[in-house]
Amino acid sequence: MKRVPEVIDCWFDSGAMPFAQHHYPFENKELFEKQFPAQFISEAVDQTRGWFYSLLAESTLLFNKAPYENVIVLGHVQDENGQKMSKSKGNAVDPFEALETYGADAIRWYFYINSAPWLPNRFHGKAVVEGQRKFMGTLWNTYAFFVLYANIDQFDATKYTLEYDKLSVMDKWLLSKLNTLITTVDTHLDNYRIPESARALQEFVDDMSNWYVRRGRERFWAKGMEQDKINAYMTLYTALVTVAKVAAPLIPFMTEEIYLNLVRSIDQSAPESIHLCDYPVADESFIDKQLEKDMEELLDVVVMGRACRNTANIKNRQPIGNMFIKADFSLGDFYKEIIADELNVKNVIFTDDVREFTSYTFKPQLKTVGPKYGKQLGGIQKTLAALDGNNAMDELNEKGALVFTVQDVEVSLTKEDLLISMSQKEGYVSEADNKITVVLDTNLSEELLEEGFVYEVISKIQTMRKEADFEVMDHIKVSVTENEKVAEIVKKNQTVIGEKVLADEFIYGEALNNKKEWNVNQESVMIGVERI
Repeated sequence: MKRVPEVIDCWFDSGAMPFAQHHYPFENKELFEKQFPAQFISEAVDQTRGWFYSLLAESTLLFNKAPYENVIVLGHVQDENGQKMSKSKGNAVDPFEALETYGADAIRWYFYINSAPWLPNRFHGKAVVEGQRKFMGTLWNTYAFFVLYANIDQFDATKYTLEYDKLSVMDKWLLSKLNTLITTVDTHLDNYRIPESARALQEFVDDMSNWYVRRGRERFWAKGMEQDKINAYMTLYTALVTVAKVAAPLIPFMTEEIYLNLVRSIDQSAPESIHLCDYPVADESFIDKQLEKDMEELLDVVVMGRACRNTANIKNRQPIGNMFIKADFSLGDFYKEIIADELNVKNVIFTDDVREFTSYTFKPQLKTVGPKYGKQLGGIQKTLAALDGNNAMDELNEKGALVFTVQDVEVSLTKEDLLISMSQKEGYVSEADNKITVVLDTNLSEELLEEGFVYEVISKIQTMRKEADFEVMDHIKVSVTENEKVAEIVKKNQTVIGEKVLADEFIYGEALNNKKEWNVNQESVMIGVERI
């Protein structure tokens, strides 16, 4: 064996790949011309001066054109500290061990959602598990919810059709979001925007699980198979099957399992694999942008309302009388009912003015005010502190600046010169952003406080039912002892509580054997439950 003296650069061979693989120009002329230039190639960033360049150089010399239409350069995988993985450092990950530990779909998803492919990626198990939980876990739990109740009701999607005119607003909203998702992901993938595709999928699955299913669970629990229940099943079935097809190129194994169980198990004429199905095409007739906008604004209000509750330290089980919303939009009664239900509020009121409940405070933005009015800074602070907050905000919005005199110097401050805070009057809590101001009336009447006690007692009894391993339909009796105040409230609301917890009998003078001490709104009480 001896070395051949005429050794050409090995990258020449790589650069010759487009034509050399077909033995062109000696044969396969039509096949070569059909496949050249390549629509897409991908390699890691270290190939920039290797394969990518040699391909381009040889193709330009021979054919006067680029050999590829699209290139994605992949960044290197690093450890969790941003160091390049290497055996010598001991920070390399065995890919087969990682696949065994986390699964192929979870690892694929992590790289999709984390960052653009051409950027370096830090790989570590905690991040993979987090991505798996937020998207794949949510999708699987939603699928499992559907399967559980579909099996109980022996629901067969091939026996029903999706009748749009009969659907509820929530159904139409989910289908609108679904068809918008198809267009969004398809467009992103066409343009190699991988993280954007993954984030759109993750957002939709979160909306489907934590809004549509959570808001509509009782529709699946209803007895019989009324039209509303059929609508709920068909809407969720359509969403699950379609989102599985949209996500199939990204998480091929989980989506295959969902497809085989939801589709192939009831329709043997369907393609035998999700990967043999056509990619979904959006149905424009299902897309209602105004509906999507209204629901998004509703969700913004709910998030701010929850923040108000947290600030006021009022549990969600405690009803609140009034909620005021100032916004550049208004919502109809259907949406107000959802807001009221989500936030446990009696009245949701849209208003043009919340100054009865809130005001504003102003401080100078030192980095802009200091250089302009350094000597007057102390006087500016005193003047701003003494302003009527609401009147000052009106002036600022109307004229674009607050104008006043300090030490014979005229001062003009725009919003960029001010630190503006919203303050609430006693008994009210508010949250605001550029579009929305939400105010909760935290003044609780005796009736509201009593209702809060009722909800708390119901919650404790339901917890005890679960701890005692009672069946869902088991009827019980309840004892309430060692607190006269709570006992009187329970006695007064016995019918309501009994309907919620399936209690046929209440005892007040004597405790049942299965009892537990609870703190109900700072009141210590002994509650007992027993199956009848």
